[in-house]
Amino acid sequence: MSGASPTPTPAQGPEVVLVTGISGSGKSVALHALEDAGFFCVDNLPPELLREFIRLEHERFASRIAVAVDIRTAGSLPALVPLIEQLRREGVRIRSVFLEATTEALVRRFSESRRPHPLSASAASVAAHSASAGGSGRSGETASALMDAIELERTLLADLREVSTVIDTSQLRPAQLRAWLRELVEAAGLPLTVVFESFAFKRGVPLDADFVFDLRAWPNPYYIRHLRPLTGRDAPVSQYLQAQPEVVEMLGQIEAFLRRWLPSFEGEQRGYVTVALGCTGGQHRSVHGAEELRRRFADRPGTLVRHRELGTAG
Repeated sequence: MSGASPTPTPAQGPEVVLVTGISGSGKSVALHALEDAGFFCVDNLPPELLREFIRLEHERFASRIAVAVDIRTAGSLPALVPLIEQLRREGVRIRSVFLEATTEALVRRFSESRRPHPLSASAASVAAHSASAGGSGRSGETASALMDAIELERTLLADLREVSTVIDTSQLRPAQLRAWLRELVEAAGLPLTVVFESFAFKRGVPLDADFVFDLRAWPNPYYIRHLRPLTGRDAPVSQYLQAQPEVVEMLGQIEAFLRRWLPSFEGEQRGYVTVALGCTGGQHRSVHGAEELRRRFADRPGTLVRHRELGTAG
């Protein structure tokens, strides 16, 4: 006598993670990490089948579902953003994770794998049309054609990126991405997850940063011989930096700023905020800053810390 099952509610429904992003940014690695974490995973599901897929898997008692959606289903992507918002209003616990990387990193990855970009043909067509109209078409140049395809994909996915949790994989090893995904899904369901991420300016500002603070005004432990081989997680470095008045003052100002404005993000239904702290090499000052701020915000559930450069070989 029962008809189709209703859309899952938070009390009874599965946890759904939608994995999307720029081609070459690590979606396969992310999906494997979620599979290892106990998610039932499916790759390249057409967006128009998402609602029915969630319902069917819920009936099969799948409590954790991960779905990878990418540019290969480009024709259906415009409907995906309103669908996500509608499912959330209906009580479905769905989180969209958008994997991003710099164009330089993506070009390198495609060159190493020798795989064509999914939009290569579309980008070449656009470039050829531009050339025939008197533009500067570059379809004959392999590297340029690849960059055109990447930029076209960024444009097509811009709206989806805006409603997603963004992870910049440009400098990440696969093991780091897997660890970050596990942390992310473990924090699901909290009002707002705050991530303090240390980085090196010489390797670029993280693309997923919501706030960026420059700590290069602090004294640099790198120039103190016995502190150079250590990191900001080591007690001697932390003690040295905490003894500097400018360090204490800036950390206090950053803390006050975040305590004032983080509640506004919660009010906007944001699930994730990344606070990036940078120094020159990403080993001492930024690491200490991220660790100290996590300690100061330990009263908030879902506070995480990441050190981009500490896990990077070389």
